[in-house]
Amino acid sequence: MQMRPDQLLRQYQTMGLQGLVESASPHDLIRMLLDGCLERVAVARGQMAQNDFAGKGASISKAITIIEGLRTSLNKDVGGDVAQNLESLYDYMNRQLLIANATNDAQPLTEVEGLLAQIREAWVAIGPDVSKKAS
Repeated sequence: MQMRPDQLLRQYQTMGLQGLVESASPHDLIRMLLDGCLERVAVARGQMAQNDFAGKGASISKAITIIEGLRTSLNKDVGGDVAQNLESLYDYMNRQLLIANATNDAQPLTEVEGLLAQIREAWVAIGPDVSKKAS
């Protein structure tokens, strides 16, 4: 059985991503999750504009899954109030994504993108040494 070129490309990309994940620091993994979530929200916006309701729903679902992964990765013992505030913010973003999906309104997507971009900017600014300082 011969694979189609698009299947080969997808397999190559998956293997490349797997290699990146395996060699990434915990700090880089969080940044990658934030980047992936931002990408999913942007894709959902495009799908919404094209009335691709199934695609929009799938992209929003992936974004929600990523945010839930970020939420469950919080260490409240070490992170204290910051972790608690992030947990509340992640919960809020997931609710906004559900609203965007149900109402086909792009405004909640814009809000979530802005919040994610701010979190990502702060995460990049603290640098990968943060995990060493916390231990």
